[in-house]
Amino acid sequence: MIVGVPKEIKTREYRVGMTPAGVQSLASRGHKVVVEKGAGEGSGIRDAEYVAQGATIVPAAIDAWAADMVVKVKEPLASEYRFFRENLVVYTYLHLAAEPELTKQLAASKVKSVAYETIENDDRTLPLLRPMSEVAGRMAVQVGATCLEKERGGKGVLLGGVPGTRRGRVVILGGGVVGRNAATIAIGMGAQVTVLDVRADTMAYLEDVFGGAIETLYSNATNIAEVVTRADLVVGAVLVTGAKAPRLVTRELVSRMQPGSVIVDVAVDQGGCIETCRPTTHDHPTYEVDGVVHYCVPNMPGAVSQTSTWALTNTTMAYAVKIAELGLEAAIAADPVLARGVNTYAGHVVYEPVAQAHGLSYVPLKKAL
Repeated sequence: MIVGVPKEIKTREYRVGMTPAGVQSLASRGHKVVVEKGAGEGSGIRDAEYVAQGATIVPAAIDAWAADMVVKVKEPLASEYRFFRENLVVYTYLHLAAEPELTKQLAASKVKSVAYETIENDDRTLPLLRPMSEVAGRMAVQVGATCLEKERGGKGVLLGGVPGTRRGRVVILGGGVVGRNAATIAIGMGAQVTVLDVRADTMAYLEDVFGGAIETLYSNATNIAEVVTRADLVVGAVLVTGAKAPRLVTRELVSRMQPGSVIVDVAVDQGGCIETCRPTTHDHPTYEVDGVVHYCVPNMPGAVSQTSTWALTNTTMAYAVKIAELGLEAAIAADPVLARGVNTYAGHVVYEPVAQAHGLSYVPLKKAL
């Protein structure tokens, strides 16, 4: 198989879909890997390092997209739709529940799209989403702490405080991978941390791990309103696999927060769990609503590209090799976990939550095959 690695073009996206080690894994099995010139520079990978492991460097995006399978990090943007064609395999983060036009374009072009974020183990864990959730959760508190500084529009609160002052109050909506990692950093900074979730076992686990350093509350409208209105930093960390995130914080509730408070919505790539959130970029990461600072960058881990690229490709490459070795159809027949990652196939939307999000017809993958 010919595998293409184009350069990411999303604003300030420095990650790349494959490391030299990934090239070696494919090339050693007889596959051809073509990498767009400069694709790895943002992650500190030189073209020569790809070549040393067997890759061919190509001058333009169109050359990388001409491959049988394209391996990326972020969803294709509008300028890349022209590269879509029947039977092309696109293997990347897609988050289609928040992308109606991309969904339609993939289906209309009969692209075989495989989304990292919906590859799901039998125990409901998401192995390819996990590493970026870990990064995003840890970053959420870092950037939130920075946004709380007065010159950045915040109220001027230090999360850890100092003796004789109150500690910053951090509220985390969701106790999954993002929430757990956000809590790790917030507690490490010395903040007062509250995590809300609907799963009793998740809350019990968090209290076992963090002990008295954390407060857990059942996630309902009353508890959310009580803790959000007095929070210094709110982290949105809610995920419904492959579907739009539920709206847990209304605009009215945001208006009741103290001016200079900060919201970091990690769920923004799935539509956001806070009503006032909309996607921003690393160039212009924040905006204010009713005096509350919002940070809503969907590709937050792109800012720490060296950590993120290696963490991501450690998990994605095994499936890339499987698809290259067997072809997509045989690979998904052999592995139901991978099959759950297929979102569009043969002109159909084959992942039900995505179809529901956009009011499109859903065709089960087995039927589409």
